[in-house]
Amino acid sequence: MSANSILLREEPTAPDSLTIPRRMDALTWSRWHLRFVLALGITWLLDGLEGSLGGSLAGALKSHQGLSLSDAQLGLSSSIYLAGAVLGSIVLGVLADRFGRRKIFFWTLIGYLAATTATGMAWNLASFTACRFFTGAGIGGEYAAVNSAIDELIPARLRGRVDLAINGTFWIGIVIGSLVSSTFLSGRLFPLALGWRVAYLSGLPIGLLVLILRRNVPESPRWLLARGRVNEAAQVLSRMEGREYMPSLIPIPSILRNREGLIETIRLLIGRYRRRAAVTMCLMTAQALFYNSVFFSLTLVLLRYYGASASRVGYAFLPIALANFLGPLLLGRFFDTVGRRTMTGGTFMLSGLLLLLAGWLFWLGRLNASTQIACWTVVFFVASASASAAYLSASELFPQEVRASAIALFYTAGTLLGGIAGPFLFGRIIGSGSRSLLFFGYGLGAVAMIAAGTVQAIWGVAAEGRSLESLQRDDMSEDGSRLAEAS
Repeated sequence: MSANSILLREEPTAPDSLTIPRRMDALTWSRWHLRFVLALGITWLLDGLEGSLGGSLAGALKSHQGLSLSDAQLGLSSSIYLAGAVLGSIVLGVLADRFGRRKIFFWTLIGYLAATTATGMAWNLASFTACRFFTGAGIGGEYAAVNSAIDELIPARLRGRVDLAINGTFWIGIVIGSLVSSTFLSGRLFPLALGWRVAYLSGLPIGLLVLILRRNVPESPRWLLARGRVNEAAQVLSRMEGREYMPSLIPIPSILRNREGLIETIRLLIGRYRRRAAVTMCLMTAQALFYNSVFFSLTLVLLRYYGASASRVGYAFLPIALANFLGPLLLGRFFDTVGRRTMTGGTFMLSGLLLLLAGWLFWLGRLNASTQIACWTVVFFVASASASAAYLSASELFPQEVRASAIALFYTAGTLLGGIAGPFLFGRIIGSGSRSLLFFGYGLGAVAMIAAGTVQAIWGVAAEGRSLESLQRDDMSEDGSRLAEAS
């Protein structure tokens, strides 16, 4: 066996529908897994990059050297981007369940690259918003196809920490977007009329590199098993193990039911998996409200209440973004060891309590700009881990055949419920200049997080270390989810 081979705990037997998932979960972490994570996990970084550019380039887009957009038109373009992400996640999530993860995450990345390139060439509001729509659609489709593929290929004992670390790269994208916009809009490299266009092309080299890496990413063996393509799944497993593939002469049918489609997904979520769906919906909605209202209003708070300079307020995001990245990275392993129920519920509740404390100090006028930023840094260190855990729940707790569709539905519902009303409410509160009203708004976000954490602590599923098959077995009762899978 070569040095790059992956060691197994025991000599493998002939692959079949039962042994392939077990052998995948028994694999040790290897360079193969690292390359796989780099090729697919970049989705979160690109989303952070696009979100950061959308805000950082607003001033340039409003100028006569940009597209002379008004505030209302900029708001419209942001809503159009969000609509594209929501619609893209649903449509492409369903297609990922039907045609495979690999086919879809290739096309979503190509679509994103084409759309973000075209954005840099936009000439008016209509062309700009159309490009933003398709950029969002590519990112939304990536979420569904990529997150399902990652969970299906990562060993069960590492699934929590790997998922959380990948989700945390969103904040690297935020930082990259801030640096790109400040560099290209400074006037040192390009005039403003060209700088904002080049900034929108910043995701292009990253995406092209990832597109090359994805050529070697295989289809999910679990998706292949669900389609009865056991020999193909065994071939992928052999590549992961670093072994020579020996095809079986006798086709082995899959033991999984072939269930797919949006209606089938909804039927399962409101039927057999309704308790899991309700818990996941609470988590996704609470974190969407928390981030889309509290986090994305931080600039307005610094400008309105602390008189921060508009030219320097962006630097305040650096420690907060770093905390958002480090939270999932450093706390992720505890979601696999201490457990999902305790860690997810605990981080949600702790995030809410910390926000209440920070809001109370703000209301009393005990904070200055520096201490306010320090408080937010602590809050988001914990909150980022809880938000990433919500996405983990959406991807690991539901049947394999509809996993991408389920991710898309939870992403859409959480975004619409928590991500639209929140920013509108906080924008009105901050515009009033009332510290009491803003403390009330923080209280709403905190209560939502605490309530979601309580729901998870009581009714959540102890998924740590368990195979996806045991979590999704049709005849498994919800109460049985607390039991460890027999080896």
